[in-house]
Amino acid sequence: MRLMWIALLTLSAALPLPACAQAPVILVLGDSLSAAYGIALQDGWVALLQGRLNERGLDFRVVNAGISGDTTMGGLTRLPELLQRHRPAILLIELGANDGLRGLPTPLIRDNLAAMVRLGQAAGSQVLLLGIQMPPNYGAAYNRVFQVVFQDVARGAGVPLVPFLLAGVAEDPDLMQADGLHPAAAAQPRILDNVWPVLEPQLATAKPPRD
Repeated sequence: MRLMWIALLTLSAALPLPACAQAPVILVLGDSLSAAYGIALQDGWVALLQGRLNERGLDFRVVNAGISGDTTMGGLTRLPELLQRHRPAILLIELGANDGLRGLPTPLIRDNLAAMVRLGQAAGSQVLLLGIQMPPNYGAAYNRVFQVVFQDVARGAGVPLVPFLLAGVAEDPDLMQADGLHPAAAAQPRILDNVWPVLEPQLATAKPPRD
């Protein structure tokens, strides 16, 4: 009997990994809006994305590379290693909010976002850009220019854009945390619903990048 168990263990070690281990990766490069700041990680929209994929029998593995406080420059610095490690079929870029809150020049934000899109495309990933808006107290003029940054980058690179990640959320105090900047747990399904219609067409054609 002992020899039989040894034989079975040896055979199982030689078998190929299950399909889920080889699933195409969706990499989410983001800040606190993706890192589930102030709420349980499993309640964040990125974790909910994995749950929706599983429920619909879509064989993808979501990697959350969100870091609270990150900027477009930080994302640009981190991205090459993340692309090499995970080889994502789809790259979601959710950055820029902290740049805007710090009043950084919009040309710098545009250049960093465009550079990240190019890196993703060069690595063979489909790219999806997630847009954000500034709070009203930053002024209508700055907010208009800020929104145009995401539009210009998406148009110039030919990638899809979610115009405003927090649409239907940021306007509702009941869906925001006390700081007025971060969405509450109750808002996370709505955020996923903002992303899903733009992401879903990419799922049909997504393939892991070739070596």
